Amino acid sequence: MARYFDEVWSEEEQLLKIGLEQSRRNKRDRMKRVFLIGNGQSRKGFDLELLRPHGKIYGCNAIYRDGFRPDVLIAVDHGIMHEVYNAGVADEIPCYFRDWTRVPEAHYEMMKWAGLNMDERDTVKKHFDKFNENEKGDRTEFVMHGMNMAGKINIIRRYKNKPEAYDVMKQQIDHSDCNVSWVHDDDKAVNLSDFYTENTEFKKDRGWSAGPSSGMVAMVNEQPDEAYLIGHDLVSNTNTVNNLFAGTRHYVAPENSPTPSVNWSQQWCNLIKEFPKTTFYKVNPNADRGPDKVSEAVELWDRFKDKQVYYIDFSELQAKLGLPLGENSV
Repeated sequence: MARYFDEVWSEEEQLLKIGLEQSRRNKRDRMKRVFLIGNGQSRKGFDLELLRPHGKIYGCNAIYRDGFRPDVLIAVDHGIMHEVYNAGVADEIPCYFRDWTRVPEAHYEMMKWAGLNMDERDTVKKHFDKFNENEKGDRTEFVMHGMNMAGKINIIRRYKNKPEAYDVMKQQIDHSDCNVSWVHDDDKAVNLSDFYTENTEFKKDRGWSAGPSSGMVAMVNEQPDEAYLIGHDLVSNTNTVNNLFAGTRHYVAPENSPTPSVNWSQQWCNLIKEFPKTTFYKVNPNADRGPDKVSEAVELWDRFKDKQVYYIDFSELQAKLGLPLGENSV
């Protein structure tokens, strides 16, 4: 018996919907993505593990403290680099560090103590307790950052006969840590200078912050179609610093004023310009609709808006990736 069009249309419509969804899913699967994770407060509560099946995850600095391991980690400040290395993270995943130069152990005493005699060394040890070093074991190379002990003894001598100024002296000698990491051949630590020399036209580290540096490494290594910036808030919604780790080791106090964002914004702007084939999505709590400062368009990026740069919220991110809506939203 013949069936009329209106009798079969609902079935055809359902098949069309299934086909359209499959086409969208296939397109999503073909896209090569990277997720660039910062430590701004906007990502608090979002489960980063949800991203893992959908692309490579590049994280920054202390992100590992939460028990989460990105696929790649980037750190550029001395203290946090050594913390990351000495926590064993570079044994598990590739870690890109600034000025990560290995030195043979024969140079250790000279680099650390710079010719100080035993009495001078004891004097430094009495006043300075921010020397951070992992276990040497049988390792024969090390990486060192920070002021050597000769610099510390000079400060101590300056205040030797001024006991009333002890707090000032202590503040000055504690201003910079001295960090040593004994390294081994099987780690996955990469010197950013080597990365730039071997993979880019710049031939030297550009001195960018950790976030934009992670973007550069991701662009070169992955050549993605899409890059998602999550937790790279750039600005603060309050009069205090915006960072999930504020007040912890190697981070400023939570009551500090926000860090000026112009350098970060400019570095990201340069990255976007240099990789025109990649579409960038900045994930904010409310896309670029405000009213919070984080959910505003970045003025320096206006030339790219709705062409190469798009602002989305976390629900839109989940929809783009085909994740269940309403779960793990922030």
